[in-house]
Amino acid sequence: MSVKNKLNRLKSHISGTNQPLKAGNNSEISREQNTGENQTDIPFLDQWTKEGVKPYFLDNDFCLIREVRYPLNQHHGHYQFSDFIKAVEVWNKATISHPLSAKGHSPEELFFFDTETTGLGGGTGNTIFLLGYASVQGTEIVLRQHILPHPGAEVALYKSFLESVNYKTLVTYNGKSFDWPQVKTRHTLVREHVPKLPSFGHFDLYHASRRLWKHKLEKMKLSIVEKEVLGVERVNDIPGYLAPMIYFDYVESKQPEGMLGILKHNEIDILSLISLYVHLTFQLCGLDKERTRIESFEVGRWLASIGEREEADKVFELLALGKDSASNSARLALAYSKKKELNWEKALELFLEVADSETSSDSLKACIEAAKIYEHKEKNYQFALSYCRKADAIDLVIKSDNKSFRNELQKRILRLEKKQMNISRNERL
Repeated sequence: MSVKNKLNRLKSHISGTNQPLKAGNNSEISREQNTGENQTDIPFLDQWTKEGVKPYFLDNDFCLIREVRYPLNQHHGHYQFSDFIKAVEVWNKATISHPLSAKGHSPEELFFFDTETTGLGGGTGNTIFLLGYASVQGTEIVLRQHILPHPGAEVALYKSFLESVNYKTLVTYNGKSFDWPQVKTRHTLVREHVPKLPSFGHFDLYHASRRLWKHKLEKMKLSIVEKEVLGVERVNDIPGYLAPMIYFDYVESKQPEGMLGILKHNEIDILSLISLYVHLTFQLCGLDKERTRIESFEVGRWLASIGEREEADKVFELLALGKDSASNSARLALAYSKKKELNWEKALELFLEVADSETSSDSLKACIEAAKIYEHKEKNYQFALSYCRKADAIDLVIKSDNKSFRNELQKRILRLEKKQMNISRNERL
């Protein structure tokens, strides 16, 4: 079956995707353009123009640029775009140092970026055919998309993109691993004809989302995070895996219908990055009133992992007041924090609370830690042996199947039994 026939079968799915989201009027795209002789030769130019797409001419070639503007009071999921301004203000007032902190930035300096490519692999065989980005400009969100009309137009594509890039930090979803490395790869092929790639900071929201929601989301695709976390519902969206096929058909037929659907898909991706950055900021800074106890624990763990132990302990101390599994996890985290501070008495108290509270992986860890303190700090081999045996019993119940752990535990039990026997022998003598 030909690509065109496949697309015809998908027409009911693609139809309706050409309507842009409600936004402000498209402004004129300000670009210095060479007036090539082929300006009138762009196929279906009238149809592109109706959709807010304008050509960018360079010598005897061109690319296409679409621009959409949104007022800051526009909603996308649970948030308005104006909440992004608030998020940047929050970071600038925050005392913590965090990988997602916009401290020192103005809202205009963050650059929400996403691409569409002909494949998911890396290397020069994978072509970027759509560069999309959005940023704050005055009282609006301005979203632009640079479209590659055919594979030979990359010079026009990257020149139109790079000549006006003036941002401090990229915001992407898995962009550190895919989007920006792919931009670098393609740029090397045309770098003699286009501006240099600027240096950027980079906030990758994929890794942040994984940290906070891996406990409840089986897959971390942006479309899933949108629906389950941000409250974004896509209607008549083209699945991302169809984008390469639709693009190849567009290159052959020049008809914009399918590509307009991809533009809508990419547009939603970019707008969701704005809402996701807001949500992550409010979660990390304690402003999200709907933050669950498990999410709070994951926030605390992240803060602890980057050295913000004081802030992490504040989160854990609040959680520890409860009586659920999150409370136990928080107590265990606090116990490890006290252990690092060499506060053995408080650490032991917390480890014992967790060890005696339930049968779980947390209580298993707590038993071992309590046994270590009893053995090496308290020299109480009887209690140390007791908690090792308790750990052994818990491990059999939860079936961790960790052979290395069981071997180490059995060695510890044998060592403690010998120490206890020696004490008993000395007492008899």
